Amino acid sequence: MIGSYPGRIFRFYLQGFRSMTLGRTLWMIIFFKLFVMFFILKLFFFPNFLNTRFGTDAERADYVLDMITRPAADLNR
Repeated sequence: MIGSYPGRIFRFYLQGFRSMTLGRTLWMIIFFKLFVMFFILKLFFFPNFLNTRFGTDAERADYVLDMITRPAADLNR
C-alpha cells in the first residue's frame, strides 16, 4: 500500500480528470451556470436588504434579532 488514503483518492480523481474529453465540456457548463446563478443573478435580483434599509450595524442587528425572536403569529399579520 503506497501513500496515504487521502493521497490515493486525490491521485485517482486527478487521473480521471486528465483523461476526460466530454467531461471537461460538461464541467465548464456546470461552472458557468454556477457563476450565473451566484454572481449575476444576485447582483440584479437580490439587493442587500439590510444595507439599503438601515444605516448602522446596531440597527441591522436589532432588526435581525427582532425577526428571529418574533413569534410566528406576529409575522402572519
